[in-house]
Amino acid sequence: MPTRVFLTVDTELMWRHHCAGLDAATIVQRSLEPAGVGIGWQLSQLAGHGLKACFFVDPMPALVYGLDPIKRVVESILEAGQEVQLHLHPNWTGAQAGDRGAHYGPFELIDYSLVEQVDLIAGAADMLVAAGAPDPIAFRSGSYSASDDTLAALAQLEFAYDSSHNGSEHPWPSAISLAPRQIAPVAHLGVIEVPVTLIEDQKGHLRHFQVCALSAAEMRAALDHAARARHAAVTIVSHGFELANRAGTRANAVHVRRFETLCRMLAARRDVLETAHFADRPAMALGQEDRPLGPSVLRTRLRQAEQLWSNWVEERAA
Repeated sequence: MPTRVFLTVDTELMWRHHCAGLDAATIVQRSLEPAGVGIGWQLSQLAGHGLKACFFVDPMPALVYGLDPIKRVVESILEAGQEVQLHLHPNWTGAQAGDRGAHYGPFELIDYSLVEQVDLIAGAADMLVAAGAPDPIAFRSGSYSASDDTLAALAQLEFAYDSSHNGSEHPWPSAISLAPRQIAPVAHLGVIEVPVTLIEDQKGHLRHFQVCALSAAEMRAALDHAARARHAAVTIVSHGFELANRAGTRANAVHVRRFETLCRMLAARRDVLETAHFADRPAMALGQEDRPLGPSVLRTRLRQAEQLWSNWVEERAA
């Protein structure tokens, strides 16, 4: 059985653009289609390489800016043959248009009671379906903020999968009662937890597999490690906005190259690393003792140098 690869893209309107007081159209553009390397460009890259990806879409900003932006992005994702599942940043519950972030609900889902989490997730799922998505069966909490109560809420709402456990953010805000190094999918509290994949970039330090967090060399090593060790799954994180600079005004060439390279690597390894949709309910082993890639001083130092260039040069506003 090939290792399943969940290439996930968290898709949301960005709180920092709301806090900057930008108009609604600019917030939507810089969050979803920034600098020509947003959702549309990413969908084109995925199609060109024959890859499946899951777009975790957060409908909560519709409470402030209406459902139309969510409808448009859901439609584009589904038309491209990719899947939409549920993402949720609860702070939007208290927000108001034009207030520059003065009002907001608690940012972390784990700060809500079980009953409140059930209500939040159910309401968000209803909004996502109203935006044109199929009933979601997979969930990722904003900022990976999830606890055992979150999984209990998801099980009550008949979700099949959660992908919030991130050992590099454990025990806060990623607070599910699994070991930080748990990277293999596992049945836990009524759902299948599909953790974010990790590497050990320095001895004793975990870093999650995210396009803006790992170099191409680190991603290549992590993928090859997973294939050699026959891992049950690899779960990769990206965002609709992270291939542009933080302002959303110009492409970040470092991150764009990483995404392009990742697509090529996955296409070249499709016989042993098969991208999948959660909606496919793909067969995969549960509860394996898969272990993160071990540290390499050279890989880490090269990525740190690349990251300096990204932060000092590529992140400049246009």
